[in-house]
Amino acid sequence: MADGAAPTLERNRLASASPFEPLYGFSRAVRVGDRIEVAGTAPIEPDGSSTVGDAGVQAARCLEIIANALATLGGSPADVVRTRMYITDAADADLVGRAHGAMFGNLRPAATMVVVAGLLRSEWKVEIEAEAILEKTA
Repeated sequence: MADGAAPTLERNRLASASPFEPLYGFSRAVRVGDRIEVAGTAPIEPDGSSTVGDAGVQAARCLEIIANALATLGGSPADVVRTRMYITDAADADLVGRAHGAMFGNLRPAATMVVVAGLLRSEWKVEIEAEAILEKTA
């Protein structure tokens, strides 16, 4: 650019069934360049209700939502380099960890699991976020 300003990268946003997105002003996922950032993803069904089940079932739903968001924006779980898992009970760590392992297996992104006092809905046992970097193609 003539004035020395850096060009602005295109920002692609993705919405989901979360009733909180329009209310709180955020997107499920955003792609800028070769990066996809997936917001904290709770176990929400397409109708906006919460996924019923233990923390492993809920984590699998969170990860399904994340995988769908990545695919819609041109990525996949193979592109994920970082995840963060928020759980409300340390006793659920193995269930959530196993769901994470079922999706990421040998990919093994950098990951953090933190026990928190609670999530937005009392029935949620887990929330997961992800960061992906897509391989550049020629």
